[in-house]
Amino acid sequence: MKKMYSFLFALLYISISAQDLQKIAKEITDEGITLYRSEMASWYGTDVFLENYAQKENIAGYFSYIDGGVPKCVFFSKEHQIIGTVAFPTNYELKDAKLDLTQRAFTTIEKDYFDLRQKTLERVQSDPIFNQYENTNFNIIPVITQKEKKVYIITGTNVNNLVLIGNDYLLNFNKKNEITKVQPLHKSLIAQKIVDEEVGKTVSAMHSHILEDWPYITPTDICTLMLYQKFTDWENYTVVSKKYTSLWNTKSNFLVIMKTDVIRKINENQKKRHP
Repeated sequence: MKKMYSFLFALLYISISAQDLQKIAKEITDEGITLYRSEMASWYGTDVFLENYAQKENIAGYFSYIDGGVPKCVFFSKEHQIIGTVAFPTNYELKDAKLDLTQRAFTTIEKDYFDLRQKTLERVQSDPIFNQYENTNFNIIPVITQKEKKVYIITGTNVNNLVLIGNDYLLNFNKKNEITKVQPLHKSLIAQKIVDEEVGKTVSAMHSHILEDWPYITPTDICTLMLYQKFTDWENYTVVSKKYTSLWNTKSNFLVIMKTDVIRKINENQKKRHP
């Protein structure tokens, strides 16, 4: 009887653990997709705006955000006035973008996003925790929800045939838009080739997580993988830490998180069955 109870408790523990990991996977996926949608608005919104705005010397910067489900990229002047808005209500096709070149003041929520952006830039310039590499640039992605305000920073590249993972950061803010925490999401910068000179175009890739606070794939990982999917055409991507293995299906944008020791046991059993 004791063995039966032990077995039932073990099954219950596994079931609860799996449900917890499913919840974590969904939260990370949702966050990653939010970052992706914002960055796509920045990528393509910049193209649309620069093609149609003549007074380039008046542009001081831009930021993107999701407004009622619609990704928008707004551009502001040196006088801190909005000078252009590019919205993508259906997709990121340039022909479907809605451009508004009306000069206006920031809305209340835009002022919040602008404030987070500016304070992030100030912190990046003064805090040695941020590492900047040659031929790269920092992409600032502010996120505001009913529960929190934060900014993700990802590293972009100016070099072809590369996907950069890592050298990304998360800044948390309080309600007064004051920075409360700054943390790196990876230990280093990982450069992965899309086409390898020896093996040709790769079909999958992986990297490891060392930082204890980030044992799973990060929202920034998912954002980057989605941004570069049309260039890489990777079928899957794996992130391995000491405790957990994250399996990202790049075709379906679906994430599964499992304990690394469970993955290891599965692989060992397969090797025994098929030596």
